[in-house]
Amino acid sequence: QVQLVESGGGLVQAGGSLGLSCAASGSTSSINSMGWYRQAPGKQRELVAVIYNGGSTNYADSVKGRFTISRDNAKNTVYLQMNSLKPEDTAIYYCNVATRYYRWGDQNNNYWGQGTQVTVSS
Repeated sequence: QVQLVESGGGLVQAGGSLGLSCAASGSTSSINSMGWYRQAPGKQRELVAVIYNGGSTNYADSVKGRFTISRDNAKNTVYLQMNSLKPEDTAIYYCNVATRYYRWGDQNNNYWGQGTQVTVSS
């Protein structure tokens, strides 16, 4: 089992920056991917960025060039640095972790943080 605690988020003006952190505990040695999803009002939850063991990453097209995902395996923490924020980035951001046992469609071996609100004003 993996537990996730998110921190960061808040209110920022358009063009500003915020950094999110997510610390994992429990069976952290089994973690494969660590990432961020978000859900804006009236929209489905969507992938923002994910980073895998070995350092490969994927980003949503809407955040490429503005957001950077990173992880510190020694601290079992994943970060999301968000620059040049836009009002359309406003959403609840959720940390996500999948273990080495996770396979696509599996309801287990996949964990979520509590969510943190990011609001970007114009």
